[in-house]
Amino acid sequence: MPETDIASSSVPFTDQPLIDLKADPFTLFDAWMQDAEKAEPCDPNAMVLATATADGRPSARVVLLKGHDQRGFVFYTNMFSRKGQELAANPHAALLFHWKSLRRQIRIEGDIFPVSDEEADAYFASRSRMSRLGAIASNQSHPLADRAIFENRLKEAENKFGDGPIPRPENWSGYRVSPQHFEFWQERPFRLHDRAIWERQGNGWDVTRLYP
Repeated sequence: MPETDIASSSVPFTDQPLIDLKADPFTLFDAWMQDAEKAEPCDPNAMVLATATADGRPSARVVLLKGHDQRGFVFYTNMFSRKGQELAANPHAALLFHWKSLRRQIRIEGDIFPVSDEEADAYFASRSRMSRLGAIASNQSHPLADRAIFENRLKEAENKFGDGPIPRPENWSGYRVSPQHFEFWQERPFRLHDRAIWERQGNGWDVTRLYP
């Protein structure tokens, strides 16, 4: 396939300013996320989560970012799911945000820590009622012989809790990725892309621009 000049392609391309190496990575993430919330038509908080087994075999899937601050980036799941089991065996993860409409992506790598029970309870309570019931009924990532079995379990949960409160299952909680590495990437014409990394050094960051 011949090389394409993205500046003349059907998708408008903005010659964005270079990434500011003086920026705090969390502040820069916030700015890019705010841009994504305005530009992306669906789930700007979607991110690829990569985990690995104890012996280093990787797996990846898309999940939703449900909170972030200076402590890290939070997502929730069934702790007995494949990702939950891998995080228990190897408490490190990588995240990837890709905003196609903005021609930007952010990679984050770091250590995994569980959120507090209070955080998990608060988020679980904010979910829709059917989502909470689904978390109880689903044996996430495990074999399902027939879809009807899951639907019956869901109906049983509906009957059990009725209109009353739905407690968070003990095996359902959240994880926080504490960043040790950020990479910000944005597209530029002729694949002359702009890349910069922030590597944690003690309480600060070592910042470097990379070749495309």
